[in-house]
Amino acid sequence: MFGVKNKAIQLMQFIDQVKIEVQAGKGGDGIVAFRREKYVPAGGPAGGNGGRGGSIILKAVNRLQTLLDFKYARHFQAEDGKRGGPNNCTGASGKDLILEVPCGTMVYDLETDELIVDLVDNEQTFVIAKGGKGGLGNKHFLSNSNRAPEYALPGLEGDYRQLRLELKLLAEVGIIGLPNAGKSTLISALSSARPKIADYPFTTLVPNLGVVRKPTGDGTVFADIPGLIEGASLGIGLGHDFLRHIERTRVLLHLVDINSDDPLHDYNIIQNELQAYDKGLGDRPQIIGLNKIDTLDDSRQNEIIEEFKTVTKDPIFLISAVTQKGCDRLLQAIWDQLDSLHQ
Repeated sequence: MFGVKNKAIQLMQFIDQVKIEVQAGKGGDGIVAFRREKYVPAGGPAGGNGGRGGSIILKAVNRLQTLLDFKYARHFQAEDGKRGGPNNCTGASGKDLILEVPCGTMVYDLETDELIVDLVDNEQTFVIAKGGKGGLGNKHFLSNSNRAPEYALPGLEGDYRQLRLELKLLAEVGIIGLPNAGKSTLISALSSARPKIADYPFTTLVPNLGVVRKPTGDGTVFADIPGLIEGASLGIGLGHDFLRHIERTRVLLHLVDINSDDPLHDYNIIQNELQAYDKGLGDRPQIIGLNKIDTLDDSRQNEIIEEFKTVTKDPIFLISAVTQKGCDRLLQAIWDQLDSLHQ
């Protein structure tokens, strides 16, 4: 019972789709005022303009990996501009409201479902709702025909938008496979990520990100993608929720439990789901890792490799995520594949 509760808590922490409302600030009103100063012969209109309303700005940051901050706070309001003052003083502008989102957040108009912006780069910003202009004070309307205008304009309303935020994780390498193929064990062995690991399916209910260091010292982001089962492309289980996180990956590392009853059948299940989901996933470069070789003798391992060679030309590696046997060769193949894609 405790394990189920633990998984529910973990699932709550990873939020990758939310709906929010944003309201930019209203512009401040212009005012009607006149100069009435002793010894100042030229009086006249002196009403200042209103200040600009605050805008709402989305900002992508690397340190966030979930939209959890928007789960319970759905409405965001920027500050209104201040009204103009006498003596031609312009009112203060409203303060902009900056909303931080994870890199990889796609912003859609809720009514039209149109993609507004894809926030990919760290520190990338986008004004999603512009503050209203301040109203003009009566000073603005002074003319030869009207030396004492007694009217001013109100400030304009700021933009109001209903939005859908959708997070697609940014990782160069996506680790895929059926539940219990050893994805979490591998990412914990290769990086500092520490996902929950157990000997039963569906231990992982949220994607895990880990940075794996190249020999040069550069870091590459790997994503452990959970929830892939037969029928995932149709939305069975959590298929659609997690398949979209593979869309941005450049290389897929397909882990197969070599100790299962039929490793090739397990492999084909995932391949069929990638093809059915489309969006280019079926054509994404793949490297196959036959995992848990510490559980089988060499002759059976060779038999399985030969079976796989009849259905795929993708590179195949025998590994053990637990003992890390074969992981160095596997990683080198991944680095080589990424280098070729970057050329």
